Amino acid sequence: MYRQTYRAVDSMRRTQSKIPQGILFTLIVLLGCDGVFAAVPEEKHALTLQEAVALALERNQQALIARAQVDAMKGRVREVRSQALPQITIYSNALRLRDPSFLNASSFDAIPPDIREGLVPRGANLFDYGITVSQPLYTSGKVRTALQLAALENNGVATDQIRTEQDVRLRTVHAFYDLLLAEDRLGVSRETIQHRERQLELARSRYQAGVATEVDVLRSQVSLANAQPEFIRAENGIRQARSVLNNLLVRPVDFPTQANGQLIFIPWTRSDIQAIVQEAMAKRPELKRLKINEQEAEMELRLARAESGMRLDFNGSYGVQARDPANLTSRDFTRWIFSFNFTLPVFDGGKRSGLVEQALAQQRIARLTRSAQEDVVRLEAQTALDDLERASKTIEAARLNVQQAERVLEMMQNNYKYGAATTLEVFDSQLALVLARLTLLQGLYDHILARAQLRFIMGEDPVEPPEATDAKSSQ
Repeated sequence: MYRQTYRAVDSMRRTQSKIPQGILFTLIVLLGCDGVFAAVPEEKHALTLQEAVALALERNQQALIARAQVDAMKGRVREVRSQALPQITIYSNALRLRDPSFLNASSFDAIPPDIREGLVPRGANLFDYGITVSQPLYTSGKVRTALQLAALENNGVATDQIRTEQDVRLRTVHAFYDLLLAEDRLGVSRETIQHRERQLELARSRYQAGVATEVDVLRSQVSLANAQPEFIRAENGIRQARSVLNNLLVRPVDFPTQANGQLIFIPWTRSDIQAIVQEAMAKRPELKRLKINEQEAEMELRLARAESGMRLDFNGSYGVQARDPANLTSRDFTRWIFSFNFTLPVFDGGKRSGLVEQALAQQRIARLTRSAQEDVVRLEAQTALDDLERASKTIEAARLNVQQAERVLEMMQNNYKYGAATTLEVFDSQLALVLARLTLLQGLYDHILARAQLRFIMGEDPVEPPEATDAKSSQ
């Protein structure tokens, strides 16, 4: 694209005398911008639930932070592993000094004067270079335990990432179906206004024919006006729900995102609370993390007890040291030292006992935290299962109510045409139908979210498999 732009500009320059400079500049800008804009993909407006979740996991800051923490922990593991490996350093120094310290010796005055006169400090150079090696040989298990602890924390951070991504999935499911529910409510409100507009036209025609009173017309007008605020609230609900979803997708809050889906009922077949709880105990990332915390507390206790253990290290140095740079390549000025350092703490002022006490307390805290979280999971599972059952019964009753309310409204509208029903009876029938439809929509919404919550509690993906929703929607 840029090559094409350059060729076009070059061609324009050859014919510059024939083209005004203002037009030439405009063409250059347009040709250059064409390549830039073509490189930016257009955002997709209508998204399925799976597409919305994938986009949220790709862009959401919390998910990105969790991945960055995993990368940081990998670096931490490498850092800890370095403690068990040799440390090799190449060094080089160039020094010039004058040191009069021997003039301050306590026996300096006992030196004969003729000799003392020759002991005059003078500046001197000193050059050296070499290599040092250090290697821990035995640490009473501290290095090995630190490596195990780092590996455990690496698994823990990976589990935290799974937990964060699960949370992002669940929040996206909520936001997606919030938008669907708001759109369906707007549809019900729009249909209600259409019903009341037709009722107003019928009342006016009956009034003009002399078979209805002016009160019927006024009631129809008031009823139509009363439906407008609900329609406005429904529109505002869509804007709010879309803003929440856009926030999760890291889009501008006013981006015209559309939810490509529908509120459908999918029966839940797993009603055994014990099986649900057992699956949750085995799969929930939070519980896996707490188990890792318990293991880490055990490793911390081992580290604390190893504080008073023996340690053996090897240190070596090999190099050349000379005053004259010409001697830095001579083997006569080679300098080396190798040592084995043995340490055994005898008294540390209670540091080890304090560390042990802390580690034991952390063990108890980790154990109690996991037990408390298991109780929370049991309660969440029972609550979600109850919500699912309540939503299922609500849907079953609401579907029957919608059918009956539609039939009653049709009968009342027909009766009103022939003077056998009043406007109040028609409006009551319309209101009953609206309430029945809203109840059905709310029941479907609650059932979908209860299913997602239950799958989340069980440690599964809260997003239904596409084949499950596709099979149900095609029925």
